[in-house]
Amino acid sequence: MSNIYLGYHFTIEPKELGSEILVAELGEKAFESFTETENGISAFVKKDLWDENILDDIYILQSEEFKIEYTIEEIDQVNWNEEWEKNFEPIDVDGKCHVRAPFHPKTDAEFDIVIEPKMSFGTGHHETTHMMIQHLLEMDVKGLKTLDMGCGTAILAILAEMKGAEPIDAIDIDNWCYLNSIENAERNNCKHISVYEGDAALLAGKSYDLIIANINRNILLNDMQSYVDCLNKNGIILFSGFYEEDIPFIDASCTEKGLTYVKKLQRNNWVSLKYVN
Repeated sequence: MSNIYLGYHFTIEPKELGSEILVAELGEKAFESFTETENGISAFVKKDLWDENILDDIYILQSEEFKIEYTIEEIDQVNWNEEWEKNFEPIDVDGKCHVRAPFHPKTDAEFDIVIEPKMSFGTGHHETTHMMIQHLLEMDVKGLKTLDMGCGTAILAILAEMKGAEPIDAIDIDNWCYLNSIENAERNNCKHISVYEGDAALLAGKSYDLIIANINRNILLNDMQSYVDCLNKNGIILFSGFYEEDIPFIDASCTEKGLTYVKKLQRNNWVSLKYVN
């Protein structure tokens, strides 16, 4: 089989939510790797597996809620490490947590997280992941039964274990995220993380002391009752994945279900909220 790839370079508005949806849809096709770019994503498919109708039933490309444009280029012998070295910068959070790829040098940060670079969502570049890391760094999570909902690359579950949380469930609806989370947990020598593929339906009958949910506004609102139902008394829940203007909707749902607001973090227009049960 040939090693020639086609690279699709997408510009997406709004970028964050649009990129997540597009990657999920493209992942159902023959696309096998994705990188985040300044204005969207690049997606790569082997030329042997490509056909001219590959984007025909990608729903988001027809949606009026998103503006998406793309160009295509043919790439010979893709060097994925090289692609990632161009697109993936290590992340330093408050000097305490360092998120890096295997080809980046280790630092003396207290928490050193190594993520195998295949795609960049959840790698801390996004303001939302950065803020969730900040929350966890401030907290004593030792011995807390923890849920990382919409775990992506499992960075937050990995940091929670490094800080003493156990046991930890990491859940994502996306098959790529499920497989990559398993790989990343093993890479960081985690012993207390169980990874599951699915959605909030998996939470029935579960209970947690700490819930981490970095998803998006609509899913958070839709699944809020499921989160609250499995949060123990005095349990803590961390939310992110939405904008400052979304706060009234998230807060109304939390308050209605008996949660008490504790704290807000903000980076640019993105926010992260902390509540207690």
